[in-house]
Amino acid sequence: MSERPPEPTTAPPLAGTPGHVPDLPTRFAMGVLMIAVASVAIWFGSWPFRILIAIAAAITLAEWSDMHRIAWPWTWLAVALLALLLLGGGEYLYPAGAIETVRLSSGEEMWAIDDGTFAPAWYAMAAAVATGLLLGLASRRPTLGWGFVYVAIPSFALLVLSWAVGFGLIFWLMIVTWATDIFAYFAGKSIGGPKLAPRVSPAKTWAGLIGGAVGAGVCGWFAADFFALGAPFTWLGAPMAAIAQGGDLYESWVKRRCGVKDSGTILPGHGGVLDRIDGLMAVSVATLAVLMAGLWTG
Repeated sequence: MSERPPEPTTAPPLAGTPGHVPDLPTRFAMGVLMIAVASVAIWFGSWPFRILIAIAAAITLAEWSDMHRIAWPWTWLAVALLALLLLGGGEYLYPAGAIETVRLSSGEEMWAIDDGTFAPAWYAMAAAVATGLLLGLASRRPTLGWGFVYVAIPSFALLVLSWAVGFGLIFWLMIVTWATDIFAYFAGKSIGGPKLAPRVSPAKTWAGLIGGAVGAGVCGWFAADFFALGAPFTWLGAPMAAIAQGGDLYESWVKRRCGVKDSGTILPGHGGVLDRIDGLMAVSVATLAVLMAGLWTG
């Protein structure tokens, strides 16, 4: 008597496998909402933007701790120290509303960017590294210490960029990051082809990388022109796209090591906050490095 054939499975395919269809309406609606909230905070700047940074950073650090199975008392302590660094340290080093300006011969004022503008950022970064080291030693969990540094430095970089240059540059780096994700997603889905890093992120392809770079390059050029940022931001979109995807791949590597699919579940259709800002974190640090290196003077 022959064996009965197995019943066909009704479970949906896993993400990144053939046949998987993401929940596009939910993903699109949540994406629009996130962009709207971020845009309002960027436009108003000052405390609305700083509070949004602090909230996103706190959730990101909590997700990191949860992925690494760190006890909640240590997580809450790390989140509290992170909020103190971003809100308290940010206000002490870069007071909200107290922007450095220079008066022109016409009587108008413009932002003044010089070496001294970014000197306090080094103190904040040193404080972040020292705090992360102490957290790692006290908790005996080095991953907690690294997670603190990993979240704190990009978050403070966004705060400094907003304070020193204003909403134009923040919109530019957001647009570049958003364009990278969007164009990489559609290029990867429509073209496919060889995998970019199959052991780290099976869904990513070289076509997605190139599509993301092209899209970010074009959108970055238009954004730099619209906000009158000038060189080098007119042509930095494509290189920043590569940096953004490098940040995305690093987070995918961390998730694979931790054995999780998403960093969290707070954003329907997207996963966790870290899943959405991993590329932005890398781009924010790279953008601050451009300014600190004196490659742009306004």
